[in-house]
Amino acid sequence: MAYSVLVVDDHPPTVQVIQSALEGIGLEVRTAENGAECLLAIDKGRPDLVILDVIMPVLDGFQTLQVMQQSPDTKDIPVIMLTARSSDEDIAHGWQFRVSSYLTKPFAIDNLMTLVRRVLEGSEQVAAEEAERS
Repeated sequence: MAYSVLVVDDHPPTVQVIQSALEGIGLEVRTAENGAECLLAIDKGRPDLVILDVIMPVLDGFQTLQVMQQSPDTKDIPVIMLTARSSDEDIAHGWQFRVSSYLTKPFAIDNLMTLVRRVLEGSEQVAAEEAERS
């Protein structure tokens, strides 16, 4: 089974680069242009990972994380923040939401791919441990 990744960013060239790289390693990719679309996409099918920008219209990334954290169905979906918001305050705010990683733009696609692999492998390990306990 291929992992599913939801890429949420309002900048189409960024989405295209990320989508191409993720599909190149065999991942299923869906996209959304803002936080509201992200939440709707999650309702249609839970992704294994969300790559989430902060600065977006409708609902920004932090608002989206807040909504996700309030629901038992979405609070444990791993999230990689990928954003131009690079102040210490912004990064700390992201970590308060227990994001899996916080990567600032501009970014190297190789760095993002390494983070994606780590997060997905970590999720797989957690699932295996939970299955053993059952």
